[in-house]
Amino acid sequence: MLRIALLIAVIVILVLLVPRLLSRSAKPVVGTAAPDFTLPSQDGSPVSLNDYRGKWVVLYFYPKDQTPGCTREAHQFQVDQPKYAERNAVVLGVSLDSVASHKEFCTKQGLNFKLLADSDHKVTNAYGSLTNLGVVKFAARNTFLIDPHGKIAQVYASVNPAQHSAEVLAELEALRKSGSPER
Repeated sequence: MLRIALLIAVIVILVLLVPRLLSRSAKPVVGTAAPDFTLPSQDGSPVSLNDYRGKWVVLYFYPKDQTPGCTREAHQFQVDQPKYAERNAVVLGVSLDSVASHKEFCTKQGLNFKLLADSDHKVTNAYGSLTNLGVVKFAARNTFLIDPHGKIAQVYASVNPAQHSAEVLAELEALRKSGSPER
């Protein structure tokens, strides 16, 4: 009888708590205004989305500095920096790590694009990318392609870090070839 009561209690707790712990805010959808933000970069200087009006912005969220998948993804974006520049685009990475962690990561990995520290989780949450496991919080691996007018042009959820930069570049090229006046 005691086992059954404990089993029922565990099931009730799991049913009530797990959805709350794993819940995320909704991601912004294509065609809507990208949530504005100002966050410190690896050098401590503030970076705002508005700073990049007139350019394409690749805003990518990643879980943690110095981890294998995040390092691979950052290296792909780094290697492709000239291709982004050709397409009037900038890459901004966001995680919950500190400015000091980002600085060390950039130095160690030779990264020269901006990594932004979202220590209070507000921006990651606004983009529906905050994973909350109760004690542990981290950014989900999502990317938002933002057009020169500040609107969401594409949303990538749960990306493959080894191929993602090439995927974003292909989308940028397709949008550029579409001939749309805003592109």
